[in-house]
Amino acid sequence: MSLWIKYLSFLLSYIAFIAVLPLSAEPSSSWLSLRQLPALFSVETSFSCPAASWPPSDVGDLLTPQIPDGELQTILREIDPERIEEYIKKLVSFGTRHTLSNQTDPNRGIGAARDWITEQMKEFAAASGGQMEVTVPNYIQGVASRIPFPVRISNVVATLKGSVDPGRTYVISGHYDTRCTNVLNYTCDAPGADDDASGVAVSLELARVFATRKPAATIVFAAVAAEEQGLYGSNFLAQTLKNTSVNVQGMFTNDIVGSSTADDGTKDPFTLRIFAEGSPTTEDAARASLRAQIGGENDSPARELARFVVEVAKNNYTQIDIPVIYRLDRFLRSGDHRPFLEAGFTACRFTEPNENFAHQHQDVRVENGVQYGDLTDFVDFDYIARVGRVNAASLWSLANAPMSPQNVTVNTTLLGNDSQFSWIMSNETLIEGYEAVWRPTNAPFWTHVVPLGMVNTATLDLSKDNVIFGIRAVGKNGYRSPATFPFPG
Repeated sequence: MSLWIKYLSFLLSYIAFIAVLPLSAEPSSSWLSLRQLPALFSVETSFSCPAASWPPSDVGDLLTPQIPDGELQTILREIDPERIEEYIKKLVSFGTRHTLSNQTDPNRGIGAARDWITEQMKEFAAASGGQMEVTVPNYIQGVASRIPFPVRISNVVATLKGSVDPGRTYVISGHYDTRCTNVLNYTCDAPGADDDASGVAVSLELARVFATRKPAATIVFAAVAAEEQGLYGSNFLAQTLKNTSVNVQGMFTNDIVGSSTADDGTKDPFTLRIFAEGSPTTEDAARASLRAQIGGENDSPARELARFVVEVAKNNYTQIDIPVIYRLDRFLRSGDHRPFLEAGFTACRFTEPNENFAHQHQDVRVENGVQYGDLTDFVDFDYIARVGRVNAASLWSLANAPMSPQNVTVNTTLLGNDSQFSWIMSNETLIEGYEAVWRPTNAPFWTHVVPLGMVNTATLDLSKDNVIFGIRAVGKNGYRSPATFPFPG
């Protein structure tokens, strides 16, 4: 059958699938009918590109999104915007959460916030049957940039141990510290509702929902400190995991994920940006040069992770679109995924689509009729629940899939119009086999998939010169790993 007949058949099948999806069991009044969002989540807009129709090929089938199974659908329904509102309002009530603020006052300052987050995490852990452990790792940071005197920096970390592959770990974080206009003013009110109580609320709510479940791999839910002073808390967490040889396969930071309204009043409550770096800064010169030579700049581990997020989390169950931004971060800004990337881990950042800078890093005031300050008035709790669903779908799918294939290579020793691959076969109990995925070189997402079986080599009748390939693992439960980009070998 021709490629176009395959495509038409697939499209008709997908439309039929959407038509029979359940339209009830909404978790809140904000849960839209699935038929209300046909354009946002269509397969064509996500996994095909009209400009990327060459080369025509019958190798493989058109790739379809990984639709949430029954357990994941239940998880997504349990994410509650009312609880998210409670978390954020409580965090704001501490007045300031500046890293340099009081650490012993029970009502005001970063210490009170730290203790409350810890109590919440321990409450969630109590329902886990011993699978979730809560710790508060900390250290004394000496005088440094934006740190005028020694200060204790504490992270709150809830670790849900994997039931099948506990040695493989995924991390989600938000930062609980705040600031106002002067980054060294630690006595001013700095409510930090959006930046970043919203991200902490996502970590808290997912810890609550996941605590009673048994993901195959380990998941870490973190609230880190001192982001505003220079990413100190995240760096401490990343280095601790690296120094203890924890196998972190993916990390997401949620930072400024609370507002759906831009500074000009434009509302976009169904979009969440994911930032993914290109060529890893940790690659040595030879590896970076080879990546550029073979056209792999857009296939860094972070970009493969971002593609995975779109495939598993852009759907009518999360109700949100996920544009991938081909950058480490926004201009003049940074985030807690960066220390993880610098430690050699794969990491991405989630951020709302349109930021209002009058509501970030500002003293609370009214000036020329404009309200400044990061107040709860400007936070959209239903939107944050959707952000939580994207994170939940991504983490659950990662943790229950096999690990991405290791040491994937493409044979470039001979001229030829086919493509030969090899990789290390995994001995994971989760794994059922492997798939090749491919896309035209100018397509943003994988467009085709080729089942390979339980093998560690494959030859495809499609030229490696003309397309981008990846190899991914398939679990017995149907979950797929992120793809691994092959290097010559």
